[in-house]
Amino acid sequence: MNHSPTPDRGNTNEQQAKGRALRLHAYGGPEALKVDHVSSPEPGPGEVLVSIKAAAVNGIDWKIREGHLRERFKLTLPATLGIEMAGVVIRTGYDVTNVKPGDRVMAALGGVGAYTDFLVIDAEKLVLTPAGLSDVQAAAIPVAAMTAWHVIQAADFDLSGKRVLIQGAAGGVGGFAVQFAKMAGATVYATASTTSLQHVRALGADDVIDYRQQTLENLADQIDLVVDLVGGVVLDQCWDLLAPGGLLVSIAAPDVIARAPLGRRGVFLSNKPDTARLASIAQQVAAGTLRSTIAEVISLGDLPLAIERNRTGHPPGKIVADLTLK
Repeated sequence: MNHSPTPDRGNTNEQQAKGRALRLHAYGGPEALKVDHVSSPEPGPGEVLVSIKAAAVNGIDWKIREGHLRERFKLTLPATLGIEMAGVVIRTGYDVTNVKPGDRVMAALGGVGAYTDFLVIDAEKLVLTPAGLSDVQAAAIPVAAMTAWHVIQAADFDLSGKRVLIQGAAGGVGGFAVQFAKMAGATVYATASTTSLQHVRALGADDVIDYRQQTLENLADQIDLVVDLVGGVVLDQCWDLLAPGGLLVSIAAPDVIARAPLGRRGVFLSNKPDTARLASIAQQVAAGTLRSTIAEVISLGDLPLAIERNRTGHPPGKIVADLTLK
């Protein structure tokens, strides 16, 4: 006999509900993104239907929009963008036991689809949102925090007493990376723009330079771990700063290994699912022992221009779309 939990199907009106979705209709600029009205999907076995309350902007959004990641994300257009969210469970499919209707949840999708009112997602990807976090706060955490955690953990040596350089420390990933490196006992050097210097210092960085006015040579050498969140020429400038046995970890340059000079070590890292770690980090943010910075809060309709601001520059932290705003 099958003892799988019976799915909560909600009411007929909910099943037939129409929702909004920010969808990419063609590769290009902000004009390629449009808010469409779409039918609410139904969860299958092991899946959950979530009412999305907030979703955060990430650099990958504009890269997908412009077609730079067509091989990695083989999308059928129109396609809904967005890779992390927070919301409330509406219905569950068969074999779902970790969440129930009414639960507040958060997640990194591991793909696209978060910029919508209704999302079907694998239940195993969901983490319960701590009571001390709003949906907007929760949506800003999954991708940035977990990417930063894995970047710092990529060092195959104890960071206590070591030197860590974080390139691009004012963003969502950079902000968490600064804090995780300090928690590991490292001396943290960081780069940021003029307007973000004080913010990065407040996160715990020991020394911060304005990358627009100073050179890296003025910051430090003999760096044990370089965290590259920028790529391009910024990455290439870091090799000479590495101490013997040091490591450069990049999330911005997939070809980092090929670009490493003889005798230098580099690795490329992308976000990995770890719901237990995400739950722990979310609790730390709720308790105030970790800081998550929100740059601005916008509506769903404001997302096309907000994604463009992510490409061209914005205040420290994450831009978050509050889908309850009209």
